[in-house]
Amino acid sequence: MTTEKLTTLPSSPAQTELELTDSPGCQSTSLHDSDVPEVDLFSPLKIRDITLPDRIAMSPMCQYSAEDGFANDWHFVHLGSRAAGGTGLIIVEATAVTAQGRITPGDLGLWDDMHIEPLARIVRFLRQQGAIAGIQLAHAGRKASCNVPWLGGTPLTPEQGGWPVVGPSPIPFQEGGPVPIALDEAGIEEVIEAFVTTTRRALQAGFQIIEIHSAHGYLLHSFLSPLSNQRTDSYGGSLENRMRLLLEVTKRIRDILPSGMPLFVRLSATDWMEGGWDLKQSVILSRELKELGVDLIDVSTGGLVPHARIPVQTGYQVPFAAKIREEAGIRTGAVGMIKEAEYANQVITRGCADLVLIGREMLRDPYWSIRARCHLDEEPNWPLPYGYAVKQQRRGK
Repeated sequence: MTTEKLTTLPSSPAQTELELTDSPGCQSTSLHDSDVPEVDLFSPLKIRDITLPDRIAMSPMCQYSAEDGFANDWHFVHLGSRAAGGTGLIIVEATAVTAQGRITPGDLGLWDDMHIEPLARIVRFLRQQGAIAGIQLAHAGRKASCNVPWLGGTPLTPEQGGWPVVGPSPIPFQEGGPVPIALDEAGIEEVIEAFVTTTRRALQAGFQIIEIHSAHGYLLHSFLSPLSNQRTDSYGGSLENRMRLLLEVTKRIRDILPSGMPLFVRLSATDWMEGGWDLKQSVILSRELKELGVDLIDVSTGGLVPHARIPVQTGYQVPFAAKIREEAGIRTGAVGMIKEAEYANQVITRGCADLVLIGREMLRDPYWSIRARCHLDEEPNWPLPYGYAVKQQRRGK
């Protein structure tokens, strides 16, 4: 079976005709020797005091199934089944740091102490299954106050329970959408403090890895891109200024985390639009984030504008992860349209990334990680109540 892979980055954001080959075409770096066979998809990954059992992570994926931000039985089963399915790192979906920062009324939240225990219940189960528990913290910014996707995902009116949205500048996400209120410095400080206090609650819930969401057009990403940030103060204009909010959030979070606890940041490495955020700026930002104590960049793309032309296909974001890894000297995670175990393994063995995040394929198959082990002739890590029965059957009993 031929697996598609982008081996070259587009020369411009609009380019869609990309070279495809059978396997990742990344160059090994000082962080990884592609000739060492023991470094593969199933190799442990030690980051600070946390050791991931392998290089497979469940990508954070919104379920839009919470009420008033509270995790419920759906989230318990959804996340717990992937842990029972052998996934080494489970990252909980984008969790709002304020009620105003939700994409939809169904988003998870951690803006109140009452949200801690329902999430802690899930964390306890994940860890019992041998998984590492991570959480992605987010503020939707100008993309907030929308209906759930299966009801259209359109902006909510006040009569439908909608709320005002905020952003760096009064530029709506899409034509006819709500115009965001441009945050003043007091509002920016409130956002920073919300990320900090939410991080404290995540620590109380027992999470072992924190990921800051600065991708897909949400608030922190919207401050990075000149397409959405047209401020003239210290948070707009130059690259240094546009990076300021994310760097301040990152520093404040790193300062309160235990020294042995990993910190990830998800970035959109490009807006796929001329004049927008791009790979060159992402490399510079990643270097700055590394200096502040970020351990891994979770590399995605797009989401800032609705009309970008994105060449979605197998591995289309892997080259961005590889480039940031090489030029910023930081661990990266590759995500997006990674479906097959063999391909995921090559992403690691060829030095493209340090971690592979599986999204929709893990929705389709909670046991993707176990099947990957079987496919690549590794011993499957069945949960004990399943494993003994499966092994008996394999022996013909």
